[in-house]
Amino acid sequence: MHAMMGRMTTMADARDIRNAAFSADEDPSAGEVILPSLPESAGRARRLTRRLLGVRWLLPPDLTDSAVLLVSELVGNAVRHAGAPSFGLRIRRRRGWIRVEVSDPSRTLPCLLPVRDLDVSGRGLFLVDHLSDRWGVDLLADGKATWFEMRVPLP
Repeated sequence: MHAMMGRMTTMADARDIRNAAFSADEDPSAGEVILPSLPESAGRARRLTRRLLGVRWLLPPDLTDSAVLLVSELVGNAVRHAGAPSFGLRIRRRRGWIRVEVSDPSRTLPCLLPVRDLDVSGRGLFLVDHLSDRWGVDLLADGKATWFEMRVPLP
């Protein structure tokens, strides 16, 4: 009985950790998280994404790893090309899908370029195109949101 109680406590503790993993202003599933347009923000965006997908939503590790990589690419594009002091990260889940959005105030559309073997940059959207199920850009009144979607297992 004690072993069972210990296991129930452990499962309850894990559930509490998953639910308490974010502060109110750092939960990209509750609303847009604003990050500074600095190279180190890519690391923060990756950690937020991994915590949400892998810890709270318990999505498969390979899917989580792919989403983390793609977030890093979209954030890198926003930091490198938008010319703004900040950008936003939002992650939504609906039945069978996740959607990750990186928004910035630039209305310049990203461009998917052909990639050659010796290219050392310009592979971000190529990766997004190949690893996500869908991706695109929504023009907003105050900029754009570049997004990707991935199918996820049903609970």
